[in-house]
Amino acid sequence: MIFPTQVKIVEVGPRDGLQNEKAVVSVATKVELCDRLSAAGVPNLEAASFVSPKWVPQMATSGEVMAAIVRRPGTIYSVLAPNMQGFHAALAAKADEIVIFAAASEAFSQKNINCSIAESIERFRPVAEAAKANRLRLRGAVSCALGCPYQGEVAPSAVVDVVKRLAELGCDEIDIADTIGTGTPGKTKAAMEAAAGAFPIARLSGHFHDTYGQAVGNIYASLEVGIAIFHSSVAGLGGCPYAKGATGNVATEDVLYLLHGLGIKTGVDLDAVVETGQWITEQLGAPPTRRSASRAGNAIFAKRAAQQAVRASMIVFDPDRVCNSGDGVLTPCISICKMDMQLGSAAERAAGGLCVGCHRTIAEIVAWGMANDDLKRAIWRKILVRRNGASR
Repeated sequence: MIFPTQVKIVEVGPRDGLQNEKAVVSVATKVELCDRLSAAGVPNLEAASFVSPKWVPQMATSGEVMAAIVRRPGTIYSVLAPNMQGFHAALAAKADEIVIFAAASEAFSQKNINCSIAESIERFRPVAEAAKANRLRLRGAVSCALGCPYQGEVAPSAVVDVVKRLAELGCDEIDIADTIGTGTPGKTKAAMEAAAGAFPIARLSGHFHDTYGQAVGNIYASLEVGIAIFHSSVAGLGGCPYAKGATGNVATEDVLYLLHGLGIKTGVDLDAVVETGQWITEQLGAPPTRRSASRAGNAIFAKRAAQQAVRASMIVFDPDRVCNSGDGVLTPCISICKMDMQLGSAAERAAGGLCVGCHRTIAEIVAWGMANDDLKRAIWRKILVRRNGASR
């Protein structure tokens, strides 16, 4: 299977990810989130939305956010602007890209923006013309491309119809969006192949929500077709206020883990995104009430925390208390630790337990068990040097 060698990540956390948050997210937090993601190397950041605060109150401070963020050279800063009022605000905010959207479902279009698909396209026409006149990038999104909460199935032909309409407006990129996360890899492949027949595949992107846990699979299916642009949200933040039950966008950490595992370049620092995902989750609600929705992010963070704990614990290993495993290898604890909570005095047990062989505490023993081979070798070298002046 031949996959794209390079994939562009469009990070939508600051906009699509935060718009559904019920508690007000401060401007400072939004700005720091944008700056962290930019610093991580995200090439395209959907930072804000200039829509009516009556409908999306979380985005009411978009102008302040855009004015305060640190612009990273080469990064595209996108904003949602569905009408001319929003466009003028976006222009004043110095956005690089204007995003408009149209549904592939008539029912969703009526519920979402109270008009038909055809009417929505005409509403966006002046925005598109203004964007082009001001030499701004224009991106169009086809929402509910893989399913609608009101009408159910959405045919690939319906997706193609909207793609053609958006292409006629002059869109530089067009997103195929699984707004409610009901798509499966087979449906995704069919929709992407159909869309690629109406618009250059190099400028098509996938936007997947993970309601049914299919987002990563859908991205893989899209890669097989040749799609090389994907949207994601740090920590899996997001949802859709008009699609009941829709969970967050696919987590950026999970997408990066998949792509990097396939040898596909993104230019994005996965570790930095993991840190950002954990940070923003804490800002929005302390665990266990709130936890990152990224499986890869949580796993990487936990592994890193464990390694850091092991490194910190290395200083408590006393080489003079080393025991011999019986096979000639000196270790801070016997190979198969003979820890027994029943040994030692009550005071010693209360202090954390003992190891029969070297009288290590339970904390030390657990730390040793979690250490990787490189860390263990480093401890062995330290022990041997201190005891015998030897090296290993």
